[in-house]
Amino acid sequence: SLKMASDSPESLMTLCTDYCLRNLEGTLCYLLDNETLRLHPDIFLPSEICDKLVNEYVELVKTDSIFEPHESFFTLFSDPRSTRLARIHLREQIVQDQDLEAIRKQDLVELYLTNCEKLTAKSLQTLVSFSHTLISLSLFGCCNIFYEEENPGGCEDDCLVNPTRQVLVKDFTFEGFSRLRFLNLGRLIEGVNVETLLRPLASLAALDLSGIQLNDVGFLTQWKDSLVSLVLYNMDLSEEHIQVIAQLHKLRHLDISRDHLSSYYKFKLTRRVLNLFVENLVNLTSLDISGHTMLENCTIPSMEEKMGQTSIEPAKSSIAPFRGLKRPLQFLGLFETSLCRLTHIPAYKVSGDKNEEQVLNAIEAYTEHRPEITSRAINLLFDIARIERCSQLLRALQLVITALKCHKDDKNIQVTGSAALFYLTNSEYRMEQSVKLRRQVIQVVLNGMESYQEVTVQRNCCLTLCNFSIPEELEFQYRRVNELLLNILNQSRQDESIQRIAVHLCNALVCQVDNDHKEAVGKMGFVMTMLKLIQKKLADKTCDQVMEFSWSALWNITDETPDNCEMFLNYSGMKLFLECLKEFPEKQELHRNMLGLLGNVAEVKELRPQLMTSQFISVFSNLLESKADGIEVSYNACGVLSHIMFDGPEAWGICEPHREEVVKRMWAAIQSWDINSRRNINYRSFEPILRLLPQGISPVSQHWATWALYNLVSVYPDKYCPLLIKEGGIPLLKDMIEMASARQETKEMARKVIEHCSNFKEENMDTSR
Repeated sequence: SLKMASDSPESLMTLCTDYCLRNLEGTLCYLLDNETLRLHPDIFLPSEICDKLVNEYVELVKTDSIFEPHESFFTLFSDPRSTRLARIHLREQIVQDQDLEAIRKQDLVELYLTNCEKLTAKSLQTLVSFSHTLISLSLFGCCNIFYEEENPGGCEDDCLVNPTRQVLVKDFTFEGFSRLRFLNLGRLIEGVNVETLLRPLASLAALDLSGIQLNDVGFLTQWKDSLVSLVLYNMDLSEEHIQVIAQLHKLRHLDISRDHLSSYYKFKLTRRVLNLFVENLVNLTSLDISGHTMLENCTIPSMEEKMGQTSIEPAKSSIAPFRGLKRPLQFLGLFETSLCRLTHIPAYKVSGDKNEEQVLNAIEAYTEHRPEITSRAINLLFDIARIERCSQLLRALQLVITALKCHKDDKNIQVTGSAALFYLTNSEYRMEQSVKLRRQVIQVVLNGMESYQEVTVQRNCCLTLCNFSIPEELEFQYRRVNELLLNILNQSRQDESIQRIAVHLCNALVCQVDNDHKEAVGKMGFVMTMLKLIQKKLADKTCDQVMEFSWSALWNITDETPDNCEMFLNYSGMKLFLECLKEFPEKQELHRNMLGLLGNVAEVKELRPQLMTSQFISVFSNLLESKADGIEVSYNACGVLSHIMFDGPEAWGICEPHREEVVKRMWAAIQSWDINSRRNINYRSFEPILRLLPQGISPVSQHWATWALYNLVSVYPDKYCPLLIKEGGIPLLKDMIEMASARQETKEMARKVIEHCSNFKEENMDTSR
C-alpha cells in the first residue's frame, strides 16, 4: 500500500488547495487598501476545506522557501458565518498571538500547537474562547504560553532599560473545558502547577507530560476510570510513580521511555515493575520503555531464548515478565535498550536498533516530538542503507523526507537525514522510485541547502543531487537549484570537495537545456562565478577538476547563447584564456574545453571583432598544430578561425599574421585529421556549421564545415544523419557542389555526406505493410 500511496497522483482537493494558497488574491480573496487580504463576500466554505487550507498553509510556509506568508492570513477565518474551522495543526514561529485571536469565534474541536514559541499568555486567554468545543489540545513545546509581559511599577529610569519583564501566569486552569479528552502538555515550562491546571478536567482520556519533572503524580488517579493513554517521556520516575501508574487500570498505551543521553536518571527498570504493569494494566496494547537501563535480568536463559522459530506468542517471550500478557502487544518501544536484540518479542511492532524494521518503527514513532531520538534512529538507517540493502525502501525514504520537513532547523536531523538520502536514492534503488517521490526528495534536499549553511549538510545535499538525472529530473526546480549552487560557489571560504561537486552539478545543469534556461542562469551570475573560480585556481597555479569543470560549464552555457558569450568577453574571459594556456601548456582537457567555448563566441557575428587581434589570431593559428585530445583542440581552433574568415578579407584588421598564411595552415590542419575520429563533442544543432556552406568568400571555412559534417555522419549516423536532414543540410550541400568557388575536394566530401544520409534513410525506411 505504501508503494501505491507514493505513486498515486495528488487528490484534486490537494491540488486545488495548493493552487488557492499560492494565488489567494486571484481565487478566494481580494486586497483591501493594497495590503489586507479579505475573503470575497460571496464565499462560504465548510470545515473540511477550511481546515485543509489552514493546515496546508502552515506546511507551505514551513517547507517551501518560495511561498510567501501573509500577515493577515488567519483573519480570513474570523467569521464562522463564511468559514468553519474544526481541526487545525499549527507549528513553530508561523503562529503568533494575533493569529489565534483572529479565529477565536470558531468552534474548534482539535487544536494542535507544536513548538509555537511566539505564543504568550495572551493566547491562553484565547484558548478559553474554544473551551466549550475543544476535545483535543496540544501545547507541546509552546514554552512561552504561560508567560505574560508586565510593566514594573514606579516607572522611572527602569522603564527605559527594562520596559517589560516576563512573568509566569499562575492562575490559569482548564476550568470550563468540559469536553476536553486529549491533552498534550509536553515540555511545559517549570513552575506551572500541573495538578491545579488539570484538576477541572472531568474525564481525561489521553495525557502527555513529556519532559516535565513531577515528584508527585498521585493526582493522576482521579482519571483511573477514563485514562487510556499516558506519556511520561523523560520524566525521572520513582517507586511512587510506578504505584500510581499501576492503578490506571484502563490504560491501553503507556510510554515511560527516555532519552538515555539527556541526563542522569536514578530509576532503573526491574522485572518486578514490568510484572506489575502486566498484571494490573490488563488492557495494555502499547508500551514504550525505550532508553531504560534494566537493573536485573528480565530475560530468560539464552539457550532457551534462541530455540525454535521467531515467535510473538507471549508464552514464548524472551522477556520473562511479558509471558503474562494475554495477547501480543500492538507496539513495544525498546529503542536503545538491550531487550530489542532478543529473539522472541511479543509485539507486532517493535522500535529498536536491531534491524531495519525496528529502526523504521523508531523513526516513525518518534519523529513528530522527539528529534533527539529520531536523528539517532536515522543514523542507524544510514548505516543499513550504506552497508546492507534496504528492504523497505519506499517506507524508509518517506520517513526520512517527513523527518527532514518536520525538523528543518535541527542540525542533527539535517546532517543524518541528508546522508541517508544519498544512499537511499543511489542507482541500485532507482527503479523502485516514482517521479513524485524523487521530486519530494529534491524538494527536501533544496530546503536543507537553503536553511543550513553547514558544510556537512551542504556536501550531503550536493552529493544526493548527483544521484539524479541532470538536468531532466531537476528541471522543475531549475532556477532554485542553480541559485543555491551559485551561492555555494560564491562563498569566500570554500570547502574544496563541495566546490568540486557544485561545479560538476552546475556544468551538468547547463548541458542539454533550452537556451532560455541558459540565458536565465547567465543573468543569475553564472558566467561571472565560473570566471572567479578560474581566477582563483590560476592564482594558486592549480589545474584541477574545478578548473576543468568551470571551463566546461562556460562552454555549455555559451552554446548558441550570445548574451552569455558577450558576458564572457566583458568579464575578461579572453585574458583568463591566454593566462591558462600559458600556465598549463600540457593540460589537454583544459585546452579542449577552452577552445570549445571560444568556438561558441566566434559563432556570434557581433562579437567576432573582439577576437580580431594579432595576439588571439596567433594563438588560434598555433593551436591548429596541437595534437591535444585527438583532433579536438585543433578542430575547435580551426572552427574559431573559420567563422572569422567567413567575415571576409575586409574584416581582417591586422597586419600580422597574414590572412593567406593562416588560411594555408588551416588547410594543412584539416588534411591531417583522421576522418574516422571519435568525437568529444555534442551538437544539438548544425545551424552554425551550415551557415558556412553557401558562400564563396572563404573556401577553407566551407571545407571545415563539410569535413565536420562528414566526420559526424560517418561516425555517428544514427544521431547526426536525421539532424542534418531535419535542418535542411542536404539542399545546401547540393547547391555548394554547383558553386564555382568551392574546392574540388570539398565537393567530393559533400557528395559522400549526401550519400551517407540517403543510405541511412533507405536502411531505416519502414517496409513492413
